[in-house]
Amino acid sequence: MAIGRNDYEERKERKIEAYENRAVKANALSANLLNRASEIGSVIPFGQPILIGHHSEKRHRATIKKINSATQKSIEAADKAAYYEGRAETAANNSSISGDDPEAVKKYKEKLTNLETLQNNMKAVNKASKKGKDALLKKMQELNFSGHFIEVLLMNMEKYENGVPFAAWRLSNNNAEIRRIKEKIKSLEKLNNMEAVTTTFNGGILQINIEINRVQFLFDDKPSAEIRTMLKRSGFRWAPSEGAWQRQRTANAISEAKCLIKQFEGVFK
Repeated sequence: MAIGRNDYEERKERKIEAYENRAVKANALSANLLNRASEIGSVIPFGQPILIGHHSEKRHRATIKKINSATQKSIEAADKAAYYEGRAETAANNSSISGDDPEAVKKYKEKLTNLETLQNNMKAVNKASKKGKDALLKKMQELNFSGHFIEVLLMNMEKYENGVPFAAWRLSNNNAEIRRIKEKIKSLEKLNNMEAVTTTFNGGILQINIEINRVQFLFDDKPSAEIRTMLKRSGFRWAPSEGAWQRQRTANAISEAKCLIKQFEGVFK
């Protein structure tokens, strides 16, 4: 079965919607608290100082305390709303490729193509720059570089490191990213061909759940604090909806899960 989850987009939308709803509620709470502070303060005449020794002193101080408390809580709620709005925006604009995305392999291959094109273009431009400004201009135009980018490169020819527009470290870094993406594609394609597997051990089972793209531990009884610590250190988290300790299905997750089973042998007796 292919890598990813069929409900990936739905889960992403639910996540964004949840953040947006929390932001709306926090903003509403902030407004209500601010209105409450204003209502409380309305009983005190504008500019009225605390009358020391007067019978109203205690009530006046208590009122100010309530106003300050409501105002502070309003600020905290507004901050919380801004936080959730930020989380919603980040989730909506997140361009990173998730292993839960059924289109992950396709997207990584598209990214690889772009990186390889960039690598070839940088090499071609560096080679042309050694033949002079005219050759550099012609090559960049052939490669459809933007007018602004061409202008910036030509203006800074004298500042090039080792006489070329793209320094060796940029080529090296891009090449390293190409290798990383190739390894990622290789790993995901290997997972694509993996069958669902269930391994029994003393105390529970290890389940490679293809349907939801998770590596899961299901225990016969609630695991001890020692076992839970071991699971957390290996990236596994408790999922009440699944009744399992789990993490996303990756080659590393499967490898670590198998190592954990061996470690459990010293705990389950």
